[in-house]
Amino acid sequence: MLIRFEASNYRSIAKGVELSMVAVDRDREAARDAPHLGESLLTRAAIYGPNASGKSNVVGALAWLRDAVEDSLRFWEDDIPLEPFAFGSGPGESSEFVLEATVDGVRFEYIVELDASQIIYEGLFHYPEKKRRRIFEREGSELKLQRGLGALSGTRELLTERTLALSGARRFEEPLVTNFARDILRIQVLGQVPRRGRPSIFFNRPRPRFFGRSDTARWFDGPDNEQPSLFSLGNEGQISLGNQRKEWSTLSRRQQALALLRLADLGIEEVVIDEQEVLSTTGETRNQRRLRLLHRFGDDSTPLDFSAESEGTRTWFGLIGPVLTALQSGSIVIFDELDASLHPTLSAELLRVFQSPVTNPYGAQLIFTSHDTSLLNHLNRDEVWLTEKRLDGSTRLGGLAEFAGERVRKSQNLESAYLHGRFGALPQVDQTEFLRALGLIG
Repeated sequence: MLIRFEASNYRSIAKGVELSMVAVDRDREAARDAPHLGESLLTRAAIYGPNASGKSNVVGALAWLRDAVEDSLRFWEDDIPLEPFAFGSGPGESSEFVLEATVDGVRFEYIVELDASQIIYEGLFHYPEKKRRRIFEREGSELKLQRGLGALSGTRELLTERTLALSGARRFEEPLVTNFARDILRIQVLGQVPRRGRPSIFFNRPRPRFFGRSDTARWFDGPDNEQPSLFSLGNEGQISLGNQRKEWSTLSRRQQALALLRLADLGIEEVVIDEQEVLSTTGETRNQRRLRLLHRFGDDSTPLDFSAESEGTRTWFGLIGPVLTALQSGSIVIFDELDASLHPTLSAELLRVFQSPVTNPYGAQLIFTSHDTSLLNHLNRDEVWLTEKRLDGSTRLGGLAEFAGERVRKSQNLESAYLHGRFGALPQVDQTEFLRALGLIG
């Protein structure tokens, strides 16, 4: 589970911002005990703020680090696709990213400092028995390894001034490194998160994809879709499936995906994936996979092509695969603009899915941005973060629990207080200049 993430000199982020998943209030479902830390970690974090205040850049920085671990060895030959803060001294300074997470209950810390031309510093540490120990540390082209990790010595041959040591080291069979890198690469990025060189994943595309581990369609169409899910819950948690209630742990992959689809109350009874003949541009016929959702109309049901579905339905269907994959592996889902295509009721249901130990037994984490203040009624004070734009154009990120130096009461109505400007982080609306331009005032 993610403990904290810090970034500096990235897009609108100039000075370092830190997103912490450490719980302030520990006595609730969404706070999961981390015994080796002596803390509890949150399964949800929401970022609010005005337009252009940098919400997307905060989650985008985490997405950038995830992509860096996957891509640096293969694609960073000519330069590092880094976007530093554009003003002041930003373009001439290095950027830094810090990620702390637990892997199998042990705390890990990863630090990387770099600019567009080279990696200046990189280090991976862990805390067995709560004492910090180096796994590897790199300054320039010099790489130091923890004693006894000779299996990672081949990393030196893969290292260049623009290759992350973690990207190279994860290719060798050393669990300390491969397990940590695996958890980073499991981060799923949804919505409109800015990712240089990579397309954003939009769920309102007219046609679905059928390939990729986290695609929703594979939960309905894969070869193991009728096999029991890898969820193995040791409790009596149940979930609705049609008119029946079944234990979540006993449902097959298809049933779990269908249960989550029906949770939205979209009138959808079933998912049909079959083949149809289509005419190619050369005049030849070929078979093509077709996805249709079976809608209930009174006593009848009718299948509709996925392209005919509403944007909200496509969005909800598209997130089912990534969400179930995260719940199954205990990984992170980043969702930029969660409220863009979802009704507030559906967004609230998604928050409940990540909150409950029944549906989220392995501590998967949802980190999202939103303008939907109604969701504040479903979040605790330590799950809410606010962004503001400083006078120099940079992003300020602050936790609501300690915002502006004043402790927020646990019982406070967060939505009402936020909308009344109690915490700041609201657009400053002034119509004077606009009215003057229209000639309505002098």
